[in-house]
Amino acid sequence: MKILAIDDTKTLLSLLCLTLRNAGHEVAAAENGEEGLTTFDKFKPDLVITDLNMPLMDGIEFTRACRARPAGQNTPIIVLTTENGAEIKAEGRRAGASAWMVKPFEPTTLLGLVARYQN
Repeated sequence: MKILAIDDTKTLLSLLCLTLRNAGHEVAAAENGEEGLTTFDKFKPDLVITDLNMPLMDGIEFTRACRARPAGQNTPIIVLTTENGAEIKAEGRRAGASAWMVKPFEPTTLLGLVARYQN
């Protein structure tokens, strides 16, 4: 599966990419939502995992922009963040997020969530 991982924390982004690659996924990485959109258009991922709080464009803005693209309308988007409040989760759902996962992530839990979106 082709997965786009977006996070402004380099160590977490590296760990996320390593976890996904070790599970056999093809992974592209971006460090903010703007870079994520550019990478989304070029890489055409099957799934996106994005952080919420990032500079330039946050995860909610990224999700809205992604959903506005024909290629992004049905692409699963998992928000991976330290935020866990009901209000922010509801905003994520309204923007089009498919799932929400709280950091720090447990690799087996993350990979189980990713597997739910594999064809």
